[in-house]
Amino acid sequence: MTDLTAGLPQPRYRLVIFDWDGTLMDSEARIVDCLQAASLATGMGELPAHAARDIIGLGLPEAMERLFPGATAEQCEALVAAYKAHFVAVDTTPLDFFPGVEAGIQRLRRHPEQLLAVATGKSRRGLDRMFTAHDCGDWFHASRTADLTLSKPHPRMLEELLAELNVEAHEALMVGDTEYDLEMARALGMHSVGVDYGVHSVPRLEACAPQRIVSHFDELMDWLYVAR
Repeated sequence: MTDLTAGLPQPRYRLVIFDWDGTLMDSEARIVDCLQAASLATGMGELPAHAARDIIGLGLPEAMERLFPGATAEQCEALVAAYKAHFVAVDTTPLDFFPGVEAGIQRLRRHPEQLLAVATGKSRRGLDRMFTAHDCGDWFHASRTADLTLSKPHPRMLEELLAELNVEAHEALMVGDTEYDLEMARALGMHSVGVDYGVHSVPRLEACAPQRIVSHFDELMDWLYVAR
């Protein structure tokens, strides 16, 4: 059988771990709208869009605690429930991947030994819903969601992915649009790449010392294939 990958440049890392919202999927506007709707629905008042944007990437309970520091546990639970209800209600039109994502992932998948994973602040149900809507669950060898482990920026979900896939931290790369993603990687001595088309500013990403900051998914792919 002919090896179709013979002679092709090899990616830099055995495992590439992607954040979801703001990195692979253009979901910022919908998340912000649903956070604002949840705030109003639970009597917490108007939530500024910039505040809602800032917590994208965290698990929902952690996000609500940051957004509403004076809220009780019961209020935070109500906020989470309201957010989920609003998100499901408006989730009738599929969100789009950022330009270059689908082609880039398929390019990586041409290498049989290349491992791909997702580490996200979404819930398992939410991520699985995205996998189903876009028929992309088989793109990834493993995934972790914030409701089934510790939320970012704690590195637990990365530790679990490394253990599941039998990969060392120095063999892996974390790709994300927030300081939460890059802080996880830095805590483990793992390399990272920030994307500046998501929710956090370039200075915030730079403060986490990533190997690179890119402005387009194609730029990430080109960098991944540069010879070591």
